Amino acid sequence: MSLFLATLLPGFFLTGLGVLLLLNSPVVISTLKALPRSPAGTLVFFGGGVLWFLFRVANMGDADRIIGSSNVPWVIGFAALGVLSLKYVPDFLAVRGLSILTLLVATPLLDAAFMEYDHPQRLLLVTMVFAAIVAALYLAAAPYRLRDFFQWLFATPGRGRALGAGLLVYGILLNIVAFTY
Repeated sequence: MSLFLATLLPGFFLTGLGVLLLLNSPVVISTLKALPRSPAGTLVFFGGGVLWFLFRVANMGDADRIIGSSNVPWVIGFAALGVLSLKYVPDFLAVRGLSILTLLVATPLLDAAFMEYDHPQRLLLVTMVFAAIVAALYLAAAPYRLRDFFQWLFATPGRGRALGAGLLVYGILLNIVAFTY
């Protein structure tokens, strides 16, 4: 992935999310409040995270394996863990799935910015990615905190709009920076 694309795509994502929050639509608010325990969100986010992780495990090289000469046992083992998680630990799996996807998305974004010292504006992307990594690790350990955050965020209409405005401005800034490489 090029640095241009690695900066532009998160910029579009943050811009879209910022617009949704800035509109303060009841549909968006109710969807976000229901997301942490949503069965549909679990299938989309956790299922997507598990599938992407299984793809990465299936394609790992010899140097990445600790034991064994094939990736098949690892893929089967992690697939079984994913299915068992859906069955026995369904609570807040949507949040954990978002955390998994955030960590998996961070790899190509940071790889694109690696060793690009001629472009100091890349640090706007890198800073956002590392903040997302910290949030993903925290929410994976305490997923109920996302529910609490949404309750706090939407307790007054101004908070959601303020966050939306901030995300919109940062997304537009990333989009502009993408064209400076």
